[in-house]
Amino acid sequence: MRYLTAGESHGPQLTAILEGVPAGLSLSVDDINVELQRRQKGYGRGRRMQIEKDTVQIKSGVRHGRTLGSPITLVVENNDWKHWTNIMAIEPISEEQENNIKRKISRPRPGHADLNGAMKYGHRDIRNVLERSSARETTIRVAAGAVAKKILKELNIDVAGHVIEIGGIKAKNKAYSSLQQLKSVTEQSPVRCFDQEIEKTMMNQIDQAKENGDSIGGIVEVIVEGLPPGLGSYVHYDKKLDAKIDQAIVSINAFKGVEFGIGFDAAHTYGSKVHDEIIWDEINGYTRKTNHLGGFEGGMTTGMPVVVRGVMKPIPTLYKPLNSVDIETKETFAASIERSDSCAVPAASVVAESVVAWELAHAILEQFGRDQMDFIKKDLDQFSAYTRKF
Repeated sequence: MRYLTAGESHGPQLTAILEGVPAGLSLSVDDINVELQRRQKGYGRGRRMQIEKDTVQIKSGVRHGRTLGSPITLVVENNDWKHWTNIMAIEPISEEQENNIKRKISRPRPGHADLNGAMKYGHRDIRNVLERSSARETTIRVAAGAVAKKILKELNIDVAGHVIEIGGIKAKNKAYSSLQQLKSVTEQSPVRCFDQEIEKTMMNQIDQAKENGDSIGGIVEVIVEGLPPGLGSYVHYDKKLDAKIDQAIVSINAFKGVEFGIGFDAAHTYGSKVHDEIIWDEINGYTRKTNHLGGFEGGMTTGMPVVVRGVMKPIPTLYKPLNSVDIETKETFAASIERSDSCAVPAASVVAESVVAWELAHAILEQFGRDQMDFIKKDLDQFSAYTRKF
């Protein structure tokens, strides 16, 4: 299972083509739109979230509410496109038209792909870079992730994401009775945080950053329950599932680090307190007393919940801009502002859910690869029964 995305931030639409989704999966635009709406929420978002209400169109691969097994095309149109038709026109434009629209961008912004991308592809107009490197692209990745989530849901695998830190303000590690409880609380939180006592402090921190013309980052956590043991492989480096999830998280705009379970705390903890003791009973088969390793050993799932966290840096577009250098004049300037958020960590937790869900759904189809959902369910049930008796 794989997908490709296409489209620019201010272009007419974002598009994804999903290949390898099995036939017989119940899928509707509502399944996807609810995830797109979740991505647009969150305290600290900018004005663009008010301009655009993202909705998906399914253009192929689904008939009468069921996937066909053929490629699925997803489209999210840009409601603000009418204001950018000349700037982002596909066809060549005249010199007069070019003079009537915004001049080309020659000033790279620190922390963005602007300068590196311009040098790589030889663009003298940096808009050619920033339009594609924009975090707007995560919209269509959330749409693709919604399809992966639907696959996991039909296999009784549950995914939840939430925020555990914003701008140095950390949520307390409060216990939740189920992922359903975690989701019900965090969906009502403006900062998608389970610790209701700390969310107001997080919001104040976002307000302070905005008032200072600055931005702040944070840490999100994704938890997945119901996975069988043995997804992934220890045999080759590129088949280790935790490594694939690591890459997927860091591929999200502004993410700079990943950890599983206790993560970096393992560096200063004795091995006897890090590794998870194995236990067995007739009902559950093999499990672990703890889950310090976040559901992974040897690049494979253990059957325990997958727990992965991602570190998001502050958004680099600042209303208190940093200095840069114009690629044409070589003069120093204060970086320009393209519409920005002061904090996008709550929204980023939804994107993180999506990319993790995709990698896990892909791993299941790779191991239990069949063309129909019913066969995949049967194979997974048989494997789960086998591992319990192993």
